[in-house]
Amino acid sequence: MMNQHHSGFFSSTPVVANLIVINAICWVASIAFERIDVDFFRMFALHYPASKDFNLIQTVSYMFLHDTRSVAHLFFNMFGVYMFGRVLERTWGSKRILIYYMATGIGAAAVNILVAYVRIRWTEGMMASADVELVYQQGLDALNRGMNFKDQAMASLNLLINGTTVGASGAVFGVLLAFGVLFPNVPLYLMFIPVPIKAKYFVAGYGLIELFFGFADLAGDNVAHFAHLGGMIFGYLLIVYWKKKDAGNGKYFY
Repeated sequence: MMNQHHSGFFSSTPVVANLIVINAICWVASIAFERIDVDFFRMFALHYPASKDFNLIQTVSYMFLHDTRSVAHLFFNMFGVYMFGRVLERTWGSKRILIYYMATGIGAAAVNILVAYVRIRWTEGMMASADVELVYQQGLDALNRGMNFKDQAMASLNLLINGTTVGASGAVFGVLLAFGVLFPNVPLYLMFIPVPIKAKYFVAGYGLIELFFGFADLAGDNVAHFAHLGGMIFGYLLIVYWKKKDAGNGKYFY
């Protein structure tokens, strides 16, 4: 059962509150660094491992960065963390929700890199080796100057190798998955839909939508759909592990 003795808007869920604050600080910092010509994203956004700008810390830092052109990206991600994460924190406790959030975010990064690897190999297979080599040698510099190759295949390959991914969405989808697993029959009320939807159906439907758009690979979409699915997959695996572990120790997961 959920623990109901906590009170207060943020005091009952300290990890969720701190995650929101950290994400907000990083968003403001990103804007501030842009104004002094320091590329925060180049250092901390997630790059593909073959990119010259890749650093292992990016598999963690990317989830605390959001699009600086609009507050919407940050707001909707943090709204999801608040709405569903605080319920999980009250149920699991602060330590477990923090582990879960970080694990699903890192898992989302891993899936995003894996999908990029498959797409890169497929794209390279349709290109001349000289063009592929040119992308690896000059592609990053071109993007840093706000440019890209005219050839469509070379431009696509360059974005796959040297493009960046930011946002907490992978972890947020993991949080949403956990809510649907722990509270499958809780009704969720959505804008523009006059009837409530049970959490389990909402989560399943959202997952299918992300899968469809991931394979559709819509041009100009600019959304890491497979990273979202990665957060859900790693979240489910962690939930299954914890459920077995808790049962083995004489405890109950719920």
